[in-house]
Amino acid sequence: MCLRFFERGKLVSRIIYYVLRRLLFLIPTLICVIFIVFLIMALIPGDPGRTQLGLEAPQEAVDMFNREFGLDRPFLTRFFSYIGGIVTRLDFGVSYRTRSPVVSEIAGKLPVTFAVAAMSVAAAVLFGVPLGVLSAIKRSTLVDTGVTVLALFFSAIPSFWFGLMLLQLFSITLAVLPSHGVETWRGYVLPVLALAVPGSSGFIRLTRVTMLDVVHQEYINTARAKGASEYAVIWRHAFRNAALPLINGAGLMFGALLGGAVIIEAVFSLPGLGRLLVTAISQRNMPIVMGCTIFMSAVFMVIILCIDIAYAALDPRVRRRFSGGEQSG
Repeated sequence: MCLRFFERGKLVSRIIYYVLRRLLFLIPTLICVIFIVFLIMALIPGDPGRTQLGLEAPQEAVDMFNREFGLDRPFLTRFFSYIGGIVTRLDFGVSYRTRSPVVSEIAGKLPVTFAVAAMSVAAAVLFGVPLGVLSAIKRSTLVDTGVTVLALFFSAIPSFWFGLMLLQLFSITLAVLPSHGVETWRGYVLPVLALAVPGSSGFIRLTRVTMLDVVHQEYINTARAKGASEYAVIWRHAFRNAALPLINGAGLMFGALLGGAVIIEAVFSLPGLGRLLVTAISQRNMPIVMGCTIFMSAVFMVIILCIDIAYAALDPRVRRRFSGGEQSG
């Protein structure tokens, strides 16, 4: 009893050490991302103050703007000052246009983007996974062929084109759903469909491949020989082991949608994070660009870490690696 308790404590300590080490690796990675984006923004031709104030603004006002935001200082001085503000005060600067803190600008746009991304991933999984399972258990049949063709068709549909078609049908022709904004839950329906339907194609193909690798394993035949129902064989035994790659796919899709649903946000006029970033880039609003980039990079890295932790929790082979003393980078 004591030995088992000791072994579990040792396993937990190794997992905590692994998580902390991965979190520490995020710091230099984020600094590299900040430096690259900072450098790109600095290399864009033109005077930032002139860009913000316009061509008709007097030079004195432009010089005052550049001094106010420290844009007249050398590149490395500005970079290390920016890093210092983040580390000491969690200060990501203020927007050139609104003079409001970058954190508040991002916080105001994040709920919409987060909701659209989360619902799109959930809808893609709920739609794609059952079709993938069905295709696998009906291998080499008409059902399998139909599902495969459907997945290829979905993968060939651009999300923005599908969104425009949904907009034309449900908002203009039928007038049953709003064409823009997210004042109510109905405003989320079309953007989520526009992202989930093309995104489900990846889950259909991935589920089919992983299920085909599992359904012919010996333990599946053993479960059938013991009299287990087909439902239990498919969902309790086969799908449980085939679902691990789906965690990775869902996490990557969610991370990509947090910063990559820009076109859909433009099509449906959603006040989201991606649209904020594109607008800030066109306006050379450097604090907003930096804040959005840092946030998206950090979230994506944390998602990858959560996927690794989920693998460790669900896959016995990974747990044995920890309990055996092996540690992965």
